[in-house]
This record gives sequence, structure tokens and C-alpha cells, in this order.
Amino acid sequence: MGAPDDAPRYGIVMLSALGDAVHVLAIASAIKRARPDARVSWVMQPGLAPFVAGHPAVDETIVFERANGLRGYAELGRGNRRQRFDAVLVLQPYLKSALVARLLRADVRIGLGRDRARDLAWLLYDRRLPRGPVKHIQDTYAEFLAPLGVPHEPVVWNVGPWEHERAWQREFFSTMSAPAAAIVVGTSKPQKDWPAERWAEVVDRLHEEHGLQAVLVGGRSPRELAAEAVITARARHRPVSALGSGLRKLVAILDGAALVLSPDTGPLHLAVALDRPVVSLVGYSHPGRVGPYRKFHDLLIDAYHDPGEPPMPPSMAHRSGRMERITVQQVMEKVRVWAARYRDASR
Repeated sequence: MGAPDDAPRYGIVMLSALGDAVHVLAIASAIKRARPDARVSWVMQPGLAPFVAGHPAVDETIVFERANGLRGYAELGRGNRRQRFDAVLVLQPYLKSALVARLLRADVRIGLGRDRARDLAWLLYDRRLPRGPVKHIQDTYAEFLAPLGVPHEPVVWNVGPWEHERAWQREFFSTMSAPAAAIVVGTSKPQKDWPAERWAEVVDRLHEEHGLQAVLVGGRSPRELAAEAVITARARHRPVSALGSGLRKLVAILDGAALVLSPDTGPLHLAVALDRPVVSLVGYSHPGRVGPYRKFHDLLIDAYHDPGEPPMPPSMAHRSGRMERITVQQVMEKVRVWAARYRDASR
């Protein structure tokens, strides 16, 4: 059943990135909580569609084929010329997202202001969010709700797993005789990765000190496959590889894991959304902007700040070469914190 004619219609432009998509689900959920009759449409690139499809707060996914170049933009415009939105929220700061928003018929297009948008994207918005301090990405996205009169709290992601995904989840874990520790082996940037040979040592120590079965998760990019090869070759206790399982199966794996270990990348935020304890390894970006949102800060390894350096306010600045400073011992110290505080906690 479609939305009533007088119900608000909102568009969301968030084209890619799993972590950002997790944050955006909280925004869509807040809209639906405040206006259950609203129709929420989300424009995204094909890779995200399986992750979002079926979410109760998203009525429509509109796939933008950016790989088709100008033809992809033209197809998007033609395919949506009959639909009009009360507001389109452009959550990413990039020009490509602003251009997509201009192809959608809308009363108002809301984006970041000049101080936070990139490549002149701010010129294409009808309304710009005011200047503000750098904050966690989740809180930045929450700013888009204010023009709609929608409260952000409580923050609810509701990422699944859905009921029809439970059978696969049970089958996946049925072959393991020990609780699973999911390890995210790679990220979108090499500067955020942790050395694979150190992950191999962690795999063994998880098994020997905590009785955990390591499960490697992520995609099948060349760097992730290279990391998998190093870990598998060096670890005495062979990890289960689930690389390339797909985003919905990743949800099921993280949901069923006793512990997640992850650098700054999408599965970290997915683990938080699933309320699964996650040891976060953060060095390239400020942990106050990209770290776990409101949870599991006691499991966070902050390599962004120098030892003894007072914590700085969240910043957009990057610091290269920091991930190599994180030692295996630091990771295992956080695993011991997990064992003491979370292992036996009921879900």
C-alpha cells in the first residue's frame, strides 16, 4: 500500500559505503518513527541495495548506476521525473551526490553548508545546514532531521538479521565447536588497515587464550585476499574465511559472533548497530568522528592520538602511519576486557 496523497515524501541520497549506510538507517528509522505514514526513498549505488532492501523504514530503493557515467545520471532523471519529494536529504558532501539530488523533483534539497561540503556541492542545495563543530558521523547525519521537525532520539538502526536469514545463520555457525570472533581483515584505504601478520598472531591467541574460533570477514578486494593468504599461512589455528559472503550474510555473521575485531570501516559500525562487542583499531581518523557510536569505548584502541597527548576535539584531519603503532598485545588486552565485561553478558 502506498503512502496517502497528503503524506510526506522524503528522498535520501547516500550512494555508497556500508558504514555510512548503517548511520543513515538510524535517520530513516527516526523519520518513520515520527511519521509512520511518510514514504522514504533512498538513492544508492547497486552495491548497497541488497543491504538496505527490506528494511522497514525504507519504502523504496532507487539504484543509481554511476558506473554508466552520464547515461547513469540521465536514466536516474528519466526514471524519477513523475515522483516529487517534499524534501531530499543529501547526506554525503560530494558533488556527485548533489548532482543526483538535482535530478530529483523536490520542494527542497538539504545538504551540508559551504564549510563542510566539497567541490562546490553546496551551491546545488536549496537549504544548507549551518556551520557546526566536527562531530561523530552519526550525529552529523542527525542534523538533517531538524529541518523536518523529526527528533533523533532514540537512535535505532534495526539492521536485522531478518527472519528469513536466520536459517542460513544457524547453518553457518553449526559447524563451529567454539564461539566465533569475527575479524575484519581490510578497509577501503590501506592507511586504515592493520598488518595481516599481526592478525595471524591474534587468531592463534584468540583460540589458545579464550577458546574462540576466528572468522575472517569482508570483501574480496586484492588487499583483503592478500591479507587472508598471509593470515591463513601464518596462523597455527586455521581461521574460517567468510570473505565475499555479501552484506546481508555479513549481518548474520556479526550478529552471531561473540566478539568482533575491526579497523575503522563499515563492519565496525554494523557491529555497534547489532550490539555486538567490537574491539576497534582506529588510527588514521579521529575516533571521536569514526569510532564506535556511544558503545564499547572500553574496547577502543586509539592510535590517532600520541601517547600522553590530551584528547583533541573531533577533527577531519587524518594521521597516516598510526595503525602500525598498534601492537598485538594492545589488541589482546582489549580482548581480556571483553572477556571480563561482555563474554557472559546476556544479549
